[in-house]
Amino acid sequence: MSALTPEQLQTLQDLLSQREAELGAELRDAREAREERPSAQGPLVDDQAAQGEERIRTGVEHIEMERDQLELRDIDDARARIAEGSYGECVDCGCDIPYQRLHAQPTAARCVDCQERWEKTHETVPRYTA
Repeated sequence: MSALTPEQLQTLQDLLSQREAELGAELRDAREAREERPSAQGPLVDDQAAQGEERIRTGVEHIEMERDQLELRDIDDARARIAEGSYGECVDCGCDIPYQRLHAQPTAARCVDCQERWEKTHETVPRYTA
C-alpha cells in the first residue's frame, strides 16, 4: 500500500475525474466537428493544395483523438490500481511514487527512475497537456 494520505488520494481521484471529463468533452467536440464538416461528405475543392491541407488536418485530428483515448485508458488503469490498493506504488520496483509526481501526472504507474528506464526500451507517445 502506498504512503498516500486519504486527502491526497481524494485529490488525485478528483484530478483523474476532472481530466476524464475534459477528454470526454474534447472527443465529443472532435466527433461532432468531423460530422458537421462538409469535407466529411467528400472533397468540395478541386485544388490539390487544399485537398492536401484537409488530409493533413484530418490526420492530425485522428492522432489527437487516439492520444485522448489512450489517456482515458490510462485513467481507467489508474482507477483499477486505486480499487486494488496498489495506486501510488511503482509497477516495476514497488517503491512509492512521490505525491508530487502523481499530482503532476495522476496516471503515473512508475517512479521516475523506472519510467526513464522504461522509456529507453519502449516506444512512447508524446503527450500534450494544455
